[in-house]
Amino acid sequence: MNNLFVIGIFLAFFLQFLLFSKKGKTLPDKILGVWMFVIGLHLFSYYIYNLGYWERYPHLTGITHPFPLLHGPLLFLYVVFSLRKEQRFVWRDFAHFLPAFGSYLYMMPYFFGYTTAQKRLVDSGQMDDYKIFMYLSLVGFIISGITYPVVAYRLITKHERLVHENYSFDESISLNWLKYCIAGLGVIFLTVGIFSFMQYLLDIQFPFNVDFIFYAEIILFIFFVGYFGIRHQGIFAENKTTQEATSGNDDPDTKKTTGYIRSGLKIDEAQELHQKLLQLMNEKKPYLEPKLTLNMLATQLDVSSNHLSQTINQHQNQNFYDFINQYRVEEFKQRAKDPKNQHFNILALALDAGFNSKSAFNLIFKKHTGMTPTQFMSENSRP
Repeated sequence: MNNLFVIGIFLAFFLQFLLFSKKGKTLPDKILGVWMFVIGLHLFSYYIYNLGYWERYPHLTGITHPFPLLHGPLLFLYVVFSLRKEQRFVWRDFAHFLPAFGSYLYMMPYFFGYTTAQKRLVDSGQMDDYKIFMYLSLVGFIISGITYPVVAYRLITKHERLVHENYSFDESISLNWLKYCIAGLGVIFLTVGIFSFMQYLLDIQFPFNVDFIFYAEIILFIFFVGYFGIRHQGIFAENKTTQEATSGNDDPDTKKTTGYIRSGLKIDEAQELHQKLLQLMNEKKPYLEPKLTLNMLATQLDVSSNHLSQTINQHQNQNFYDFINQYRVEEFKQRAKDPKNQHFNILALALDAGFNSKSAFNLIFKKHTGMTPTQFMSENSRP
């Protein structure tokens, strides 16, 4: 187990180094780097505790006690600044760290006023000076560790709806990475809550050290961050951030695409716009543009993006993303069945149909047809 701790500590600090040495690093990169550093210190603190160093050097006890109050806020701020166009801290962002700061203030008498012997007694539970504080801290850790992921997930869900209302592509603005981080942190603190409930309220004594479970999950989380970041998303290399993909969208109409109560679009006007939209899609095929956005299509129709979004939602019962990609799927199917295109492979046909990556094409095609592109080609007797 000690070897696993060493690997996890090294990886956390290594990922932090990659983030801070990254060219063109953004504020989310810096927040993630700080988070990796905090996790590394947290793991290192428990590692030396497990080796008995706290017993030999009691002044080390409690130094990282408030650290669990930092994980939720750091994840939340990483999500917020990945979605927010404004890339600077404001005073309310620092408020998320007040519980951790308050904990350190409350522990100041312990750090600077207690003798070595007294610290040993407090750490071993023979002095009750901080007993209530420890219980309240545990409750705070669990609440923070579960609440922040829930709020962050709601932010992502809201943002995804906005993206799919305005963009026909989402590779560069994919939020799967953030979802995985949220799920991982949520599982860790949920586990803490379950075992703490069983230990302190149900008085269940386990034949093993339950702390190993929590910290093993943290180590696995670090492994995931490293693997996912290096192998898939390029988080630790120069890349575009999520907010960059959407920050150029400043059209006021676009920001209102989810609510049409006061749009002013009459029923007959919406029907007429719907017919013009279908005619444009069939005749000029704007969906062949891989980076097509709601604003671009609205400009071609000479209407506001809000009215166009309303028309698509109400008359097609789809968001902009699904509406455009449904046309791309049909375009691919027509091209694939055309004997003149037999010498093209699947990816070439997908790119010609307006898709901008193989992964996006596979997911969208399966969503709209219920089968994979390979299955479709096989059923249509393509060699």
